[in-house]
Amino acid sequence: MPVRTLRAPRNAVPGLSGRAAELLQRADAELVAAQFSSEPWEQFTHAHLAALRAGAAVLSERQPLSGRRAPRTVWELLDSVAPELGRWSSYFAAGAGLRAAVDAGRFDAVSAERAEQVLCHAEDFLDIVRAELEDAAGEVRAG
Repeated sequence: MPVRTLRAPRNAVPGLSGRAAELLQRADAELVAAQFSSEPWEQFTHAHLAALRAGAAVLSERQPLSGRRAPRTVWELLDSVAPELGRWSSYFAAGAGLRAAVDAGRFDAVSAERAEQVLCHAEDFLDIVRAELEDAAGEVRAG
């Protein structure tokens, strides 16, 4: 099994809305919880929630709130407002069914390998999201 280093929560990205900064902090907290989880299902759930919160941070910065629409998932919305993150949204959307199974009490549905894989991908996704949001905030400050 690979050796993991613990990820310390990062500081907020300058120039972000309060909502996006809060979502990134919550994503960091979920990653820390995933790293400390001893059960695969718990690690998977925290990692998937971290990715969900990171995706929501992108949406909060790029998608203005408007009138009522048909419900859509974060991953569907992310595809439309941040197509450059489409590979990531597809990956995490594919794990939503497994997370629903775990939420329903099927704790044996997640292997240790799958939990570790999702955690690694969630860490990478959060790094990419943070870089994207930093770049966008920098452009706004420079403009």
